[in-house]
Amino acid sequence: MESIKSLNKKIACCKKCPRLSTYIRDVAKNKIRRFKDEKYYGKPLSGFGDVNAKLLIVGLAPAAHGGNRTGRMFTGDSSGDWLAKVMHKHGFASIPTSQNINDGMFLKNAYITAAVRCAPPQNKPTREEMDMCFGFLEQERKILKNITTVLCLGKIAYDATCKLYNVKPEKFGHNKLFQHDAIWILTSYHPSRQNTQTGRLTWIQWSAVFAKAKKLTLI
Repeated sequence: MESIKSLNKKIACCKKCPRLSTYIRDVAKNKIRRFKDEKYYGKPLSGFGDVNAKLLIVGLAPAAHGGNRTGRMFTGDSSGDWLAKVMHKHGFASIPTSQNINDGMFLKNAYITAAVRCAPPQNKPTREEMDMCFGFLEQERKILKNITTVLCLGKIAYDATCKLYNVKPEKFGHNKLFQHDAIWILTSYHPSRQNTQTGRLTWIQWSAVFAKAKKLTLI
């Protein structure tokens, strides 16, 4: 059985998708002004968290100036702020912020990953790119043996999860719950600014999803 450490090394070296590989290197080189003095990670991102976790959180992809900069998913951007705060509130994270890989955050009973490991232009990976990346999610599933609940952040994450567990997708929506064999599949809108700043996803709705996820991991 491959270890999570060896898998993560493979992910970091992946260059299977020319468009994405070029994009994340270009972003790392041509930084935006507020991060001009920082060194960007600029490589595909692995998941992170508790390898004995019952909760698996699946996102879309790293953010160009978030995870692609910091080297950790949901770190250094507004989506990461929302995720860290709610996970800390419900006992899944050690601190309520996620700023950089040396901030002391560790996850408890949760593991964070994504459908795509490179930041895609306009946050829109192609079908071919998603298919190319899917093998990494499959390998994580084999390594993370204690998962009982998968929380999907957004439709792309939901579709990838359904493919992972060979489930026919139902209509995506916020805070929907499905069961497949011994696995619970829970859905949420992604905590992007497009959703949080428009009120499509409120803090009360967001917190309610994690309260449900916590209960499911105790079943």
